[in-house]
Amino acid sequence: MGDPPKWGRAWGGCVLRWLGLRLCRRSTLVFALLWFGSWVFLNGLVMVHRTLLSDYCTNDKSRRILNRLCEEYREGSLTGDMCEDLCVHGRVSYQRCLYYENGKKVIEARWNGSPVVLKSKLENFSSYEPLGLLEYQEPGEELSPLDMVFYATLEIRNSLGLEVGNSSLENLLSQGLGGAAAGRGAVGRIVGGGAGGAGSCGHFYALEYLWAGHAWDQNIFPLEEVSVAGESPLSGGLGSGGRWRAREMIHRIALSFLDMVWHFDHDFTHRLHLCDIKPENFAIRKDLTVVAIDVDMAFFEPKMKDLLDQNCSSQDDCNFFDCASRCDLRKKRCSRRRRNSNLQVICEKIFRPWFSPTLLGAKAGLPLQVELQKAVQECSETDRGEEEEEQRGERRSLDVQQHLHGILTRLLKEGGVTEEGGATERTGYAHTSLNF
Repeated sequence: MGDPPKWGRAWGGCVLRWLGLRLCRRSTLVFALLWFGSWVFLNGLVMVHRTLLSDYCTNDKSRRILNRLCEEYREGSLTGDMCEDLCVHGRVSYQRCLYYENGKKVIEARWNGSPVVLKSKLENFSSYEPLGLLEYQEPGEELSPLDMVFYATLEIRNSLGLEVGNSSLENLLSQGLGGAAAGRGAVGRIVGGGAGGAGSCGHFYALEYLWAGHAWDQNIFPLEEVSVAGESPLSGGLGSGGRWRAREMIHRIALSFLDMVWHFDHDFTHRLHLCDIKPENFAIRKDLTVVAIDVDMAFFEPKMKDLLDQNCSSQDDCNFFDCASRCDLRKKRCSRRRRNSNLQVICEKIFRPWFSPTLLGAKAGLPLQVELQKAVQECSETDRGEEEEEQRGERRSLDVQQHLHGILTRLLKEGGVTEEGGATERTGYAHTSLNF
């Protein structure tokens, strides 16, 4: 066959060139899309790292934080009775990082051989704002220790939303935030020298070592570790029949929860409201006493009323975390009175999972266990009532609490564990010390 005509060759070349141009454009577009997608993906990873992983708990970062703390101590920027042991004598030895959360640092250490927890709300001492009243201090004027206590007390009262009155201030100074309930409960105590007193270095303070709760643990607390520690009435490990020895420990812990609720309700001039009740915010000592380890969302009655006093269009608008009031749909305003209580939320979020038939198994049908389940159900549904029926609501809540206490005490006796030395005994600890 002969060669194709010239016009045919030209037309074919145009087609090839046209196709090649189309292919080039498509390749460029695909490349651009791939590049843009990779850029978005990598920037997304960086953002995730900064927001989620920047507060990741690591030993290296914890050591750097403590080293910086000691550098500031040697420079004279901060002080504290723990600084010498931490930075000079080496009596405070780092163990491990426990967790970081929203800037809060929690580190395990040993002080003179005793386990302690070092805690700070912020990483750097310079991140804290100075006491507001100190701005009015004259240049060169030195403050006495009593002045510092006075100013600090005013700052604390202001942050808690309490009125500053002479009588209230006097009580706060004489009792301390935890002194009103001294000898009766469980909240992390600041320790000194590993054996008591007060211990701090700059913005870090030392707390007794406790076993924190976890939502993923069906017992909430690591009962095996506590039992092996040696001071529990069930010490020596859970061993055979450990499930029911664990249940006995839970009954004692539940009694301590009831004790804690009582003191939060009655040991201050104003009721103390817990608005973030979850396992992670509580811990236990070796004697199974419950400890409130994170009370950032705890408020006295005056502050609670201010927080609840909001506009509303539905009942959900009047929920402040675990603290709830009622919405007056006619006035479109939330009641300033909290309708639920600390006890009600603890029954709902702590006791109901503990005493559910699923966990109790075959024992769930026993008379006392059935009575306990009914009492917990009633407790979780008993609110404080409207303001006009406040006394009746308080009486009803007290009756429910006493009923629960009686059932748990009977279960302990039925399980062969006496109350002597148990959670119902006054242990010398203070429930209402607050960890800011």
